[in-house]
Amino acid sequence: FNAELVTEFDGALPKVNAIPQDLGRVLLNLFTNAFYATQEKKRSGQTSKEGGAAQYNPTVTITTKQSDNSVKIIVKDNGTGIPDAIRDKILQPFFTTKPTGEGTGLGLSMSYDIVVKGHGGTINIESEEGVFSIFTITLPL
Repeated sequence: FNAELVTEFDGALPKVNAIPQDLGRVLLNLFTNAFYATQEKKRSGQTSKEGGAAQYNPTVTITTKQSDNSVKIIVKDNGTGIPDAIRDKILQPFFTTKPTGEGTGLGLSMSYDIVVKGHGGTINIESEEGVFSIFTITLPL
């Protein structure tokens, strides 16, 4: 499976008071989920209209930027998206959309706890089923 990884890093970000290993686990979980969603979309044969031709180019984009008194880390994919019916459940402990044996990562519930409870930040989720998902982590300066 191949996917494009696009990075848009702000080179002038200030330092954030954080536990790097914990945030690394959160980001790894988000990347794994994003690549899984793009792989599932490619496997299902869904297409996107890009460049006038029906094709699908799996893409995950990571962006960092400063916004007021915070730093934002944005992970966006053009995968399967999150169905409205489960959007409220994805941050609950032990909830998974993956088949047995495939959901072996940290989980969004633990990611939420690390960002919100451990670092005083927020996680915002935007998604359109079949089109994209965007996870925005905001950490205070």
